Amino acid sequence: MTAVTVTTDRMKFLRMALAADAVVTGGNGLAYLAFAGPVGTLLGPDTGLLRGIGVFLLVYGAAVGFLATRRDISPAGAKAVIALNVIWTLASIAAVVTGAAGFTTIGAIWAIAQALVVAGFAELQITGLRKSRTN
Repeated sequence: MTAVTVTTDRMKFLRMALAADAVVTGGNGLAYLAFAGPVGTLLGPDTGLLRGIGVFLLVYGAAVGFLATRRDISPAGAKAVIALNVIWTLASIAAVVTGAAGFTTIGAIWAIAQALVVAGFAELQITGLRKSRTN
């Protein structure tokens, strides 16, 4: 007879949702920073804005990634990430609707698609936070 040890990380789903968010966010930030000129031509915003967004996304992605690596993920930290993801989603939609960022048609489509992805991360993180409390 073989004994099987089962370990359950009650924060596994939340950890994975945060880690995925960190990777995608950091990758986006790196692309905006490294390729601000071509990305700006394609999407519309000027290179200064894209570089600023790139720096923010790199720092934010690193912070979310750090949170994901903690043994016990702070509920307050997870809620802050969720809130910032919701704010990003709404701000992206507002930037398209108002024309404030000067998006091209492709840029507007990209911004809305990105907003949907970020909203999806927020939803996954909400689910993960709930799971971490009930298990």
